[in-house]
Amino acid sequence: MSFVLGNIPKQSVLSVTLSPALVNANTTAEQTFTVNGLLMGDMAVVSKPTTQAGLGIVNSRVSANNTLAITFSNNTGASITPTASEVYLVLVSRPDRAVTDGNI
Repeated sequence: MSFVLGNIPKQSVLSVTLSPALVNANTTAEQTFTVNGLLMGDMAVVSKPTTQAGLGIVNSRVSANNTLAITFSNNTGASITPTASEVYLVLVSRPDRAVTDGNI
């Protein structure tokens, strides 16, 4: 288990143009996107610029360096494709250290 402690020496808001793939009916699906500059340990919060009935973002994370993972939720009985080429806002917070031994 890893705990993040300390200050946030870097926090940025990025504008990223994304074209997510189809999300099947009544499911959640994580999709990954290349976003240069992201590092493992960064915290990413994503804002979709428009609404689509039944579609939500239920998680976002940095899954690898330069990789943003967004979990979409489709709460309808039909598949939904998120709008293509939309500019999402991504709030990135980078902590100054991480504790990995479980002692806080």
